[in-house]
Amino acid sequence: MSRSSITGPEKTTHFGYLTIPEKEKVEWVRRHFNSVARKYDYMNTLLSLGIHYQWKRMAVRMMNLRRGDLVLDVCGGTGDLSRMAVERVAPSGSVVLYDINWEMMAAGRSKTSSSPHSGLVRFVQGDAEKITFPDNTFNAAMVGFGIRNLTHFERGFREMHRVLKTGGIFMCLEFSEPVTPWFRRLYDFYSFYIMPLAGKILANCQPAYSYLPESIRMFPNPDELKAILERIGFGDVRHKRLTDGIAVVHLGRKMD
Repeated sequence: MSRSSITGPEKTTHFGYLTIPEKEKVEWVRRHFNSVARKYDYMNTLLSLGIHYQWKRMAVRMMNLRRGDLVLDVCGGTGDLSRMAVERVAPSGSVVLYDINWEMMAAGRSKTSSSPHSGLVRFVQGDAEKITFPDNTFNAAMVGFGIRNLTHFERGFREMHRVLKTGGIFMCLEFSEPVTPWFRRLYDFYSFYIMPLAGKILANCQPAYSYLPESIRMFPNPDELKAILERIGFGDVRHKRLTDGIAVVHLGRKMD
């Protein structure tokens, strides 16, 4: 009997539009972010015309964080959300920036170190599908533009729910698609043609910026994501579209 007949067909998942073995996605994502880490913030600012900072500020503001809160920033990368959150929870609160990619966190450390609250941001390397903190630890948990990169994004959401205290706030800031038809056509052209070209010329990494728009199209839309979050156990789930829906802030609360 062949090995394949014993183990069954190999599980697969998506990396953008590519179908790859499920067990390889973590390494694909790691290589992807290693390749863009040093220019990640620069390219984000350039390609979004700086609007991504406004999205992040809005998302953190909508969380209604308070002084003394302990906040988890999942897939925190170069730390934009962490820096914005720590300003709201200081001086008695703190933020844990949690990411599997050390290169991304290293790229953001210099920015965090210049903050007067730098000592309140702790960097932890780990897998968002297996968060290394006990149940009921955090007052708030957030993820910005990172959840769609997980092999099983629902596991990431379940882990965030697990480590939240009862009543804790959940926030996910993620890309989606514009709701206005003419703007969606413009956005499609920009994201599938201009962004990869800019990635090739300015970051010497066209594949990374081809993956981005593909991964956005493969991710659930806001209504689908709302149903997923409610199924996991979040309550008071709602969302707010930003810039005609290019980005969406999803909010919820751990009810028990």
